[in-house]
Parts: sequence; structure tokens; C-alpha cells
Amino acid sequence: MSGTGESFAELPVAPKPPIRRFHQARWDEPIIFELSKPGRRGIAVPKAEGPEVELPASVRRERAPKLPEMSQLHVLRHYLRLSQENLGFDLNIDVGQGTCTMKYSPKVNDLFARATGPLHPHQHPDTVQGVLEIYWRMERMLAEISGMSRVSLQPGSGSAAIYANIAMIRAYHNANGGEGRDQVITTMFSHPSNAACAKTAGYEVITLMPDAEGLPDIEALKAAIGPRTAALMITNPEDTGIFNPRIKEFVDLVHSVGGLACYDQANANGILGITRARDVGFDLCHFNLHKTFSTPHACGGPAAGASGVSPALEPFLPEPTVERVEFDGNERFVLKYPEKSVGKIRPFLGVTPNVVRAYAWIMSLGAEGLRQVAETAVLNNNYLMHKILQIPGASVPWKHRHVEQARYSWQQLSEETGVHSEEIGVRAADFGVHYWTSHHPYLVPEPFTLEPTESYAKEDLDEYAAILAHVADEARRDPEFVKGAPYNQTIHKIDMTSLDDPKQWAPTWRAYVRKHLSGRG
Repeated sequence: MSGTGESFAELPVAPKPPIRRFHQARWDEPIIFELSKPGRRGIAVPKAEGPEVELPASVRRERAPKLPEMSQLHVLRHYLRLSQENLGFDLNIDVGQGTCTMKYSPKVNDLFARATGPLHPHQHPDTVQGVLEIYWRMERMLAEISGMSRVSLQPGSGSAAIYANIAMIRAYHNANGGEGRDQVITTMFSHPSNAACAKTAGYEVITLMPDAEGLPDIEALKAAIGPRTAALMITNPEDTGIFNPRIKEFVDLVHSVGGLACYDQANANGILGITRARDVGFDLCHFNLHKTFSTPHACGGPAAGASGVSPALEPFLPEPTVERVEFDGNERFVLKYPEKSVGKIRPFLGVTPNVVRAYAWIMSLGAEGLRQVAETAVLNNNYLMHKILQIPGASVPWKHRHVEQARYSWQQLSEETGVHSEEIGVRAADFGVHYWTSHHPYLVPEPFTLEPTESYAKEDLDEYAAILAHVADEARRDPEFVKGAPYNQTIHKIDMTSLDDPKQWAPTWRAYVRKHLSGRG
């Protein structure tokens, strides 16, 4: 470069290809227990100082746990290889994980989460005042965001927060002479956890189907409500990305028969700072901190939920609650156990690392920043929708204004080529991106659900749309090629038959050994 008069910025750079070249790493990696070798150690465990403590026989193991024995190097290789066989947000464009609000989680927030240090759940509250203050302040920020009066951060997931809400609904009715209210109403496009939690709690579930406009059928709601109605549990915007413009009428109808209205805000990314649950009249709501408030999904966990309630439901909040009190002129945070509480939804307080991450995320944005998150997410979604609808064979049912996501359909493409939505998604993985169809049942034929959030740049959305356009074109030119995908992935085809055979289910290593390895010769 010396003497040429050119800078690096002026040198020609090859243009980025519209469809990136990608190949997933493939390792023939055994599970960690199969890599174990007797006697191998990763680190030397130092002998504890001080007197030895004799544990009571009731808590002592009869034999040592059968943990894998490996060197540190082999552990490192094992998990790095597994990580290279995964797709994830930090590696790819993840807008195809629709309804899950996959967004960038700032890495600096991980530092804050680790800064809490090693805490024990049985520590005295006086020794964890900083953590309790974060819980107290976080609850009040979420109360302001939702319009509710109090929030519990105890639930360990979104589904746990839904269950906390249904538990409080039952406690409220039992305390007010409503023991005969044994029905919960939800909608087909609300998150399935609403129906599942209500059913688990013993309620009869009534599901409202969409009307011709794709909205929950309000006439069906009028027919369903009555003296047995305990609650309406509804997601809005629903998983189609459509905001129900008659939502207050839904709430008022349920209230007219003495029922409660519960707002599923797991995906509130498009309404932050724009609309609030309490302003519409809801009695309860919940958030997923690992969606809207940018804490990592971590392959489905550890998640974190937040349950918000109106004043009438406050006495039934999960215990303990975090309260601020004045003591000798100083501010202190204490734990209290309300008499009418529904009890614990999970052990102890909540998922503290994710509460800290979400707290940091909200504090870094402020009120104006939260609204900007929603506005950007809606802009991104509608820009991506414009790009997708230019692909021949793609459509979006129901001509409503979509908020933070959309559920599309490949019905036309599938009818013309015989290629199904799932097969398009598998082929898209060959380009290093994720793709999701939808919850069952497939009321939208050949569905796919995209949610770009605020984290993605315009070029990311352009690239994702270009990949889907490329795969759709392949389906028209050579449908069998698309059906044969994936070609650049860790595995070729997933055999789904085992999912329908309970004898092959092995949720734990112990079950795997008992059900599979024990049958080998």
C-alpha cells in the first residue's frame, strides 16, 4: 500500500453473494457418557479446609453418582463439536423461529448476571439486598409496562407464568363464591400453553375458532360465556401476528358474566409502550422475559416468566413477595408470605440471572427505547412481509394489519409443485437459516411463521427473503431436489416415526439405558 495513494477503504471488494455459501459442521460425536473413561479427571479437586462435616445418613448417597469421567481437553472438544452442529441466533438469521421473538441478547448483560456471584437460595435476605432490590424494581417496571398493580417474577417460564395466573384465577373465584366456575375460554391462535395450563389445573377448555376474517369469533364467545366461565385466556396479537381490534369488547363480555380476563403477552415485542393490558381492562397478564425482554432462550431454557395482576388479584400472588420497607431510617428489602397466596410456582424467587439480564435491557433502553423496539419490530415485520409476498406461491391469509409477525402460506406453491412447507424449511437450513411452520393444527395450509424483531438489519431481511425465493424457485424447477434436502447439514433426514412410539421415548439417560441399551445383545 505504501506510496500507492490508496486506502484500504478505496480498494475494490467483491460483492456479497445474494445466497451465502454454507455447510454445517458434521461430527460423528458420541454422547458424553460413551466418551467416559474410568479414572480420567478434568481438574484436581482441592481438599476442603476446616473440619469435616458428617452428613446425616438420610441425605448421603449409597454410592457415587455415575458421572462421566473425562479430561478437560476432551470435554472442551465434545461441547465445541456439538456447538458447531447447531444453528443459533449468534450464527444465523433466526427470523424463522416465529412466535418465539428471537432477538439479540446483549453480551454485556451476561456479565451483569454473573456479577451477582454465587448465591444460595437459603441465604438470609440481609445478605442479598442487591438482588432483592433488582427484583423489586423489575416488578415495578413491568407493572408500569403492563398497567398492572403488582407483578411476580417467580415463574420459571412463560408456561409457568400462565399456570400462576390460572392458579390465581381459581383462588380468586374460590374466595368470592365462584367455585362452580369450571370453564376457561381461549382461542385457536393463542399460545397452546393457555389451553394446556388450564386443562392441567382441572378446567374445561373452550376454544374459539377464527371467523372468516381470521379473528376470534365474537359470536362464539357470546355463546360460550356464562355462570361457568372462570376466565378468558387470550394472546393478542395472536400467533398470526394480527391484533384483535375488538379486544376490549371481548374483555367486557367476559366481565359481564363475572369471569376474569387474562392477557398472554409472551410476544409483546410489537406493542411495548403502545398498548397496555390493564388499559384494555385485563385482570391478569404475563410476559416471557426470554422473548420480549431479551434474555437468552438457551435451547428452551432457562426461561423466565412474569405474572402481573390487578389490585383485586394481589392477595393471591405467589409467595414470597419482595417488599421495600423502612428500617432505622434505611431502605430494606424483605420477603413476605401473603395469607391468601397460591403458594410457590417454583422453588425460591425466580430465575435470577434472567431477571438481571432483563432488568439491564430495560434500564439501557428506557421508556422511549422500549417504544422504539416495538416500532422497529413492526417496521421490520411489514418490510419482510412485502418481500415475501413478492415470491410466487407465497401468501398471507386475512388482509389485516400485522404487528410483530405473520403466518404465511405456501399453499399455492405446494399445489403446483408437491413440495410442502416442512420441506422448504429443511432446504432453507442448507443456507444456514432457521424456519418454522406453526403450531398444530394447521388451520393455515402449508404454513410458515416469521418474526423478525427489532434486532435485524435490512440486509438480513433481504438475505432471508432471497433464500426463501431461491428455494421456492428450486421447488418449481426440481421439486425432488428440494424434497431430498438437507444436503449441507449435520444429518440427512430425521426419522419421525419414533415420536409416535411411546416405547422409544427416552427423556433421560437412565430411561435410555433401561429402554434401549438393555435390549442390546
